[in-house]
Amino acid sequence: MRRCDLPVTEDIVAVRGGGDLATGVVQKLYRAGIKVVILETACPTAIRRTVSLCTAVTEQSAQVEDMRAQRIATLQECAEVWAAGEIPLLVDETASSLQHVHPNGLVDAILAKKNLGTRADQAPIVIAMGPGFSAPRDAHAVIETMRGHGLGRVIFDGEAMQNTGTPGVIEGRGEQRVLRAPCEGTVTHLSAIGEFLTEGQGVFSVNGSVVTAPFSGVLRGLIAEGIWVPEGMKSADIDPRADSDCNSISDKARALGGAVLEAYLYFRRHQTQEVLL
Repeated sequence: MRRCDLPVTEDIVAVRGGGDLATGVVQKLYRAGIKVVILETACPTAIRRTVSLCTAVTEQSAQVEDMRAQRIATLQECAEVWAAGEIPLLVDETASSLQHVHPNGLVDAILAKKNLGTRADQAPIVIAMGPGFSAPRDAHAVIETMRGHGLGRVIFDGEAMQNTGTPGVIEGRGEQRVLRAPCEGTVTHLSAIGEFLTEGQGVFSVNGSVVTAPFSGVLRGLIAEGIWVPEGMKSADIDPRADSDCNSISDKARALGGAVLEAYLYFRRHQTQEVLL
């Protein structure tokens, strides 16, 4: 069923997750004049931190393009942050605050490849991104996140494609682009996001075990320093293109953001029609 049966409320959308793809979603909603609140974990594991609003968790605030996120301690601070034209971010891993903020929309943009607790009854409009969800059981709509012809497709009945575990290929580089933790432990930076690396250059270390660049390219993403990672966890991303832009939202994030806005406005239109009737 493509319509939402719950009553319309104020245009407030809660977004679970503040990584780079979630940030693309937030931007589309923000520019459309919708009040957005980001719900994040206390220890975000985003790689592309320069374009991820979740960095406000540790930095207290984060600027990405025309958006500024401000960390808040309580939901009562949302109104003040919205009035300043900014985006409140609350540490709330389980989304327990939803019962207090009563958003009209909820977007699961965690991209965990599985459902971490999002339900279709948590808001009048619930949208989930990527595999691990089925519409309309878990959400009113699911967004396809797999690159290709279907990227950004709004699914009203069914699921997104399963994760292949293989990164997109850029100039012939696929799996090589992703650097993973060689063991469990704490991350130490040896290079910085935006830096052009030469093959063999140290990128980061985990408990003294150094991970080097497998080819020359721009360090596009690097997990936060001091964070604990399990063995095999994605911890860095190298782009073979010398002109790689590390400070603007990606094409994929913009596409997914547009899809979420499309889905939200689709259901919003039905809500409005029901009120008029």
